[in-house]
Amino acid sequence: MTRFIPYLTFNGNCKEAMTFYRDCLGGELYLQAVGDSPVSKELPGMMKKCIVHSSLKKNNLVIMGTDMVGEKGLNRGNNVSILIQCENREEMNRYYNKLSEKGQSTHPIEKTFWGDLFGSLIDKYGNHWLLNYHELQPQNT
Repeated sequence: MTRFIPYLTFNGNCKEAMTFYRDCLGGELYLQAVGDSPVSKELPGMMKKCIVHSSLKKNNLVIMGTDMVGEKGLNRGNNVSILIQCENREEMNRYYNKLSEKGQSTHPIEKTFWGDLFGSLIDKYGNHWLLNYHELQPQNT
């Protein structure tokens, strides 16, 4: 099965952000600092606490991240979003409320014209999240 996994780049606060996402969404968080990696000797000492690779996994949800930014620096844009297909209303509301803390609600959770519940937000790290829940409707037969 082919999967798409968001890989987020941070500017020195990857550990903080990924811990925040774990606290919001649950799951198992793996963090590898530069200082604990084979590339440690090649990089300046101030980078030892930066995260070279991280992953947050919970069931089918996977988010990866790093502090390793290219020479041109970090440029945030609106071209990447993380969509969570929620399993129920309660989960959707819980994730939305936690992820939007100190962030910005861009679209409150509401019923859409396509029949699903949908909401979006920008978290305190500038990342755009989309939350969707497809509520099964009883069939008229």
